[in-house]
Order: sequence, then C-alpha cells, then structure tokens
Amino acid sequence: MAVYVDVMFLRELLVDGAILLTSAWARHLKPTTWRVLLASAVGACYVVLMLFPQLSFMFTLAVKVGISLLMVWIAFGFASIQHYLRNVAAFYAVNFVAAGAVLGLYYLFMQGSGEVWRTITFVNGSMRVELKMGLFYLVAAFCIGLYIYRTVLTQKRERELVQTHLAEVKVTIGERIHVCIGLIDTGNQLYDPLTRTPVMVMEASLWQDDLPESWLNSIRDAQVDRLVAGMDEQAFVWQDRLRLVPFRGVNRGSQFMLAIKPDAVEITREGQVFETRKVLIGLDGGKLTADGAYRAIIHPSMVQQ
Repeated sequence: MAVYVDVMFLRELLVDGAILLTSAWARHLKPTTWRVLLASAVGACYVVLMLFPQLSFMFTLAVKVGISLLMVWIAFGFASIQHYLRNVAAFYAVNFVAAGAVLGLYYLFMQGSGEVWRTITFVNGSMRVELKMGLFYLVAAFCIGLYIYRTVLTQKRERELVQTHLAEVKVTIGERIHVCIGLIDTGNQLYDPLTRTPVMVMEASLWQDDLPESWLNSIRDAQVDRLVAGMDEQAFVWQDRLRLVPFRGVNRGSQFMLAIKPDAVEITREGQVFETRKVLIGLDGGKLTADGAYRAIIHPSMVQQ
C-alpha cells in the first residue's frame, strides 16, 4: 500500500483548520490566520508521525491530549485559565460532533449486513472494526457534521436570545382580561400619529371571542379600511375604543391596522411589573411566530420606568 505523505498532511491540515475555525465561531473568537495555520500544521505533523513505527510511544492518551491543548493555545492564546478551558471544551465538542457525523453517515449508507461484517475482524477474542472510506467521503461527511453543528448551535442561541426578551402581557378591557406572552421588540416604533400613543401588536385570534367573525376575516385579509366603512351597519360594544393606525409593512406600501384602546396593560418581566394606560392594542391577522413562543410584540416604551 502506498501512502502519500504530502496528501495526508494536506488533508489533516484542512481538517484541523476547519475544526479550529468552527471552535472559534462557537466561542465568538477571531484568531489571526497565521495562528490557525500554525496550530493546524502542528496537528497535521503529529498525524504524519504515525507513519514511523519508532515513534509509537508518542501515541499515548497523555501525548494526544497534550497536542490538542497545544493546538488550542497556539490558535487562541491564553487570556485566563477559565477562557482557555472553555476554548478546549469547544474544540473537543466540535471534534466529537464531526467524528460522530462521519461514523453515522458511514453506517447509514451501508447496504446489507455483508458490508458490515467485512469491516469486522476478530483477533484473540477481541473485535476490531475497520473503517474503509475515501477522502471525498471523509471530507463530505465532516463538512455535513460541522454544518449541522453550526445550524443547531445558531438556532439554540437565537431561542435563548428571544427568551431573554419575553414577558407576560395582561390586557384589561372592562371585565375582559387577555393574557399572553409577548416579545419586547426595540425595533417597534409604531405610534398613533395623532396622539403619539405607543402601539403594542397582538394576534387578532386572541380576541376571537370578542370580535365579530367578519371583522377577523377582514383583519386577516388586510381590508381594515372596508371594515371601518361598514361599522355603522353592525353595532359593537367596544366601538368607541376602536382606532385606525397607519403603518408601513416590509416591502409594502402604507396600510391601516385596527387597534383597541384598553383600560390598562400590565407587563411582567423578571419579577418587575410595568403598568400603562396610554397604549393601543394593534390587531395582526396572522401568527407572529410559527411555534407560538409569543403572541404579542411589546412596544419598548412600555417597559421603561
């Protein structure tokens, strides 16, 4: 069997570089290019040394761990012991995810038990498993594993970020009380242009027991102006509380949103309670989020002392 040292070195250089860069992304680090290349070269050189039987003593667990610690130190430096240990943990996590993806895809695409048995040998009562895969397969499986890891981690961070901006909303109108979870959106700068009253947006479906069915359909179809034109034909107990708020949607022209003037709105966040009476409840005909994590968008002025 012929082994091309240069190909082996280049492969390990690319793999180690990808792992280090993914670890840096996970830790929000921006290492310099030469540091990553140098650390990757150390890892690649260590793998090449496996070709020399005289250096077999270097392939113990202690030396392997030492090389990985050296690679992390070269790539990311040593600011503090806590910072360094977190970098090491991220490096190992990415390694395990990538290795698991390679093994998982390898056995996933196996056809029949015959291929599985060809990878297994029994020596002196112990079982050994030999993986036979090409360079292209190895790189492809490795990239897929890293992509899945980054996607899952990104989604997890986005959910955590949203969770930090969630609060409980309680809207009181007469004897009616509506409670839901809302998202504090600092980008929400919607005001009633006449009174400069802030507008909090809620899903219209929360009010389906209070609003006529035809009104809900008009809100969903974005035909609020037609709804207002026919108000005199249908009496409504909260008619004096209704307002029309102009707004401009994303990639859309000017539109109108039907809003209700409540008696009070109470926002509870991290043990703090904010109550306001100067607010309008804008009704949105769709779903604010697919998973229903929140059903209202809270105006930032409502959570200020």
